[in-house]
Amino acid sequence: MRIVKYVLAVIGLLVVALAAVLVVNTLRYRPAPVTGVEPYSLGVDAEAAAGTLARAVQFRTVSDDLSRPDFPAFLAFLDETFPGVTAATEKVVLEANTPLYKWQGSDDSLPPVLLAAHYDVVPIPPGSLERWDYDPFAGEIADGYVWGRGTLDNKGALIALLTAAETLVGQGFAPKRTIYFSFGGDEEIGGAGAKAVAAYLNGQGVKLAWALDEGSFVLDGIIPGLDQPVASINLSEKGYMTARLVATGAGGHSSMPPRVTAVGELAGALDRLQKAPVPGGLTDVSATFFDTLGRYFPFGQRIVFANTWLFKPVLEGILSGSASTDAMLRTTTAPTMLEGSSTENVLPTRATAVINFRLHPRDSIDDVVAHVHEAVADEGIAVEVDRETAAEASPVSSATSQGYKDIEGSILAAFGPLATVPGLTIAATDARHYAMAAEDTYRINPFKITGDDLERFHGINERLSIENLGLGIDFYGALLSKQ
Repeated sequence: MRIVKYVLAVIGLLVVALAAVLVVNTLRYRPAPVTGVEPYSLGVDAEAAAGTLARAVQFRTVSDDLSRPDFPAFLAFLDETFPGVTAATEKVVLEANTPLYKWQGSDDSLPPVLLAAHYDVVPIPPGSLERWDYDPFAGEIADGYVWGRGTLDNKGALIALLTAAETLVGQGFAPKRTIYFSFGGDEEIGGAGAKAVAAYLNGQGVKLAWALDEGSFVLDGIIPGLDQPVASINLSEKGYMTARLVATGAGGHSSMPPRVTAVGELAGALDRLQKAPVPGGLTDVSATFFDTLGRYFPFGQRIVFANTWLFKPVLEGILSGSASTDAMLRTTTAPTMLEGSSTENVLPTRATAVINFRLHPRDSIDDVVAHVHEAVADEGIAVEVDRETAAEASPVSSATSQGYKDIEGSILAAFGPLATVPGLTIAATDARHYAMAAEDTYRINPFKITGDDLERFHGINERLSIENLGLGIDFYGALLSKQ
């Protein structure tokens, strides 16, 4: 009986000690204090800027046809609307109507920086026009918003950036370091323009200290369990790869099928592949993101993030259960297309499945191809990889560089207190191309979005609030003023 009491006492002490460790770790697990950030306002008339954005929306720079006259007309519109920037910079127009502006700095010893946006937009989904509250290319201003295609993605950022630069030029500001502006004309279809910019800079012997492009936003009420807005300044973006699984068969009439047809064999391969996701977890940039983000949660949730030495498997399981957070942990596997027989009563001689992968920075294209072969585990299934369109994930940029600090400080100066975290862009942007000419590349749109805005990207009733536009102008004003 004494032994039992002794064992129970020891267990009790261990439980108390463990609880104490968990609590102490959690109390220490707090965001780093923010110092030296003063509120910043450029004093720009946001209503007037909204009128400029409304006119920008009216140019139908839809990326399904780059030969539209709207593309060169839009560039002429920029020169006319921002004469101070036009006079203060040198401009060259590269592939896909992509202009590159050079704002010469006074100190050539400082490496230059590049701020980017794109002005091409995606088409209107067929049959959806009648569901828009306002014509997507009318540039209507109503209810405190500018409505239309491109307001969020990405003309809003472009107009905010140039409005800030135009205002600073008018105030007599001149940068110490050289600043480049690049405005992609084909980001939505691959970004040949951004590639051309990187090649041009490399050819000129220019190595950028950093580049900033779109990627994430200031997320307000989007992350479950977190009331505080979060500005995700993304350090990298995922790579891209498409693979095709091919099963073959003898064909013939569907009345006399073999026990397993080509379609059946393909279905089995797909099932095995989906049941074997590419390994992931809280490492590399994913660990940095969630470790920083976790510090802003209430105590109950924070205890898990603060003690990953104990709860890491549990936390990874929770995060893997949501599509949005699972995409931050691993290379994703998405079967998107299937093809078999051309008619219902004929056995196909060839059945195919297309799978799209978005590569985490920890994985290479070859790693993912090897994983597919291992998961499919069937020599009768051919794996074809489109190497021409495949792209590795972008390099992971520094979260401690002066460039990151300048961007973070400018977000805080414009938006006020909020959570800032280094993150990962799970889709593709022009930033991956600018990375070829930059030491570091960062990704954020300086606008606050809510859950209601998410379906508007590439969707119906895209819009940007006038208040948001003003905040974006202040962000760019603060950032440019630091250079």
